[in-house]
Amino acid sequence: MAVSPNTRQFSSLQQEIKDAAWRQLTESSSASLSLKTIARELKIGLAAINNYFPDRDALVTALIIDAHSSFGDYQISARDSFPNVGQFLQRLMATGVAYREWALRYPERYMLIFGPSVPGYKPPLEIIRPFMIRSLSALVSVIRELRAARLLNVDSLPTLEPSVFDGFWWSGGTMSKDDLIVYTMAMVIRSRVHGMVSLEITGQLPSYGEGGSTLYEFEIKSIVRQFVEI
Repeated sequence: MAVSPNTRQFSSLQQEIKDAAWRQLTESSSASLSLKTIARELKIGLAAINNYFPDRDALVTALIIDAHSSFGDYQISARDSFPNVGQFLQRLMATGVAYREWALRYPERYMLIFGPSVPGYKPPLEIIRPFMIRSLSALVSVIRELRAARLLNVDSLPTLEPSVFDGFWWSGGTMSKDDLIVYTMAMVIRSRVHGMVSLEITGQLPSYGEGGSTLYEFEIKSIVRQFVEI
């Protein structure tokens, strides 16, 4: 028997719907995400779900926002475990380690935001972009600190028109030369750790060392040696 949504608090039922969606994504691919299946699992009518998420795409958008928020919060917390802004290397290393830790803890969230696109889904970037930016903010802030302290070892970087970031990572305003350097470095570093984590998440990377973290730590240290004046 379906349960009336009136018997549940709004925030509680909304979260239950999202939790059920995450379970679906954990057990199968994003292509199989179904509001009807969620309704059956929660023993509620489909109309009750539509009160919160009018269609599947609205639910996917909410899940992507939650994933980026969690991803950003996790890295920011790791960075801030070294509260002294002079602890440049510790803050950079902690942010990098947190990237992998979060992905291994929440592989379904990682794959939703970085894996294959959900079939038929067109992400509303104007809604999602602030959360995407936040998920990158810890790394950007540490690189900016290194740049300000003249510890960022960058001889040259590929040229990039500021307008390229419009609608992507940059949100309005004039992008300075320092901004371009900081964000380009963030793209370089994130791409390198992302490639390794993605291979590990999808079972395409052999396990190195206890816990499988040795190769990843080697790469983080390689990035530091290459780009930071120690």
